[in-house]
Amino acid sequence: MRLFALVALVMCAFAANSVLNRIGVALQGMDPMNFATVRTGAGAGMLWVLVIARKAPRPIVFSAKRLAGATALAVYMVGFSWAYITLDAGLGALILFGVLQVVVFGWAIIEGGKIPMLRWVGASIALLGLCVLLWPGGDAPVPLGGAISMTVAGAAWAVYTLLGRAEADPLGATAGNFLLCLPLVAIAMIWSGIGTMPSQGIITAIIAGAITSGLGYALWYRALPFLPTTVAGIAQLSVPVIAIAAGVLFLDEPLTLRLIIAAGLVLGGIAVSLTARRKVS
Repeated sequence: MRLFALVALVMCAFAANSVLNRIGVALQGMDPMNFATVRTGAGAGMLWVLVIARKAPRPIVFSAKRLAGATALAVYMVGFSWAYITLDAGLGALILFGVLQVVVFGWAIIEGGKIPMLRWVGASIALLGLCVLLWPGGDAPVPLGGAISMTVAGAAWAVYTLLGRAEADPLGATAGNFLLCLPLVAIAMIWSGIGTMPSQGIITAIIAGAITSGLGYALWYRALPFLPTTVAGIAQLSVPVIAIAAGVLFLDEPLTLRLIIAAGLVLGGIAVSLTARRKVS
């Protein structure tokens, strides 16, 4: 029960990232680049507090792998924040996780790995869901700019995920990535022009960085050793659903038929892919 409660808490934290970004950028009027910078700084601070507190050897920060991870993380942070100017919280989370699965699947093909038929079927279903969601026309069409920004963010998060495979020290690696990511996001903020920074937006960004990102990632790493890989993957399917529910309940976001169908296809396709992974293992 304690493990279940921990996993449920982490999934809520991941979904809260979407809700908090939507609140800070769209409702509180904070410039998206400023939000991304404050969020990254707060996350880096929290993660390094955790690294120092564990009394283990300090992780190596300056390396090619850390720079690659930091770059991917910076692209994700910027695209994620920009997308929520126009996207609803649940819609953005659905695009993010759908693109993540498509990119990871494509990389598996490039690497020449053996892909079970069920995984092909699942990826096709998830891709169909994204097509339904992003196809122009119909009721409540998806804003093109926001969709493109979140697609870029999803691809960057997929790269970040792939770079993080087989990390001996996940918490230290994440802390190093956040630390190197901070100046990259700050440079992008300065280049685009420092926009509005309302006090409420700053508080929201700090919560998103320190709590739902920093502590959320740390708690996830704590839970992962006790979870089978398939269970860990299936658990993350709940994030877009939680984000959609939170957006409807707390932000008065619409729940359209297109969103329901697309969510069912994307999440169902991912579930089919994970079923194939379980059978292979």
